[in-house]
Amino acid sequence: MLKLTYCLTRREGLTREAFQTYWRETHAPLVEAARDALAIRRYVQVHTVSTALPGALDAARPGLATDDYDGVAELWWDDEESLIAAMQSEEGRRHGAILATDEAEFIDFSRSRLFWGREREIAAA
Repeated sequence: MLKLTYCLTRREGLTREAFQTYWRETHAPLVEAARDALAIRRYVQVHTVSTALPGALDAARPGLATDDYDGVAELWWDDEESLIAAMQSEEGRRHGAILATDEAEFIDFSRSRLFWGREREIAAA
């Protein structure tokens, strides 16, 4: 499976709580509505939380940034071909435009990052 990992940073003026609420309650239903048109197999939101762990990680790994992102979106497709075909369809283009317009409401694109990959599970519970 092909996976998109999208590391998200909120737009200036939004608190992390407001960003995450908007992402969960407003944007997620748009992704769900686009699921078939864009051939999305799975969509997961990982919301950044405040804990004492970053301090412990800082001590173990000096210089490691631990608070750069407000969340991570993970999306899966069967393969590149199915994603490309979906994005080229009229319905796929329509839903893609809706998602991009909505993302501009809460995501700072200049400070967010995305990458494509394939998971290789090493261990599971």
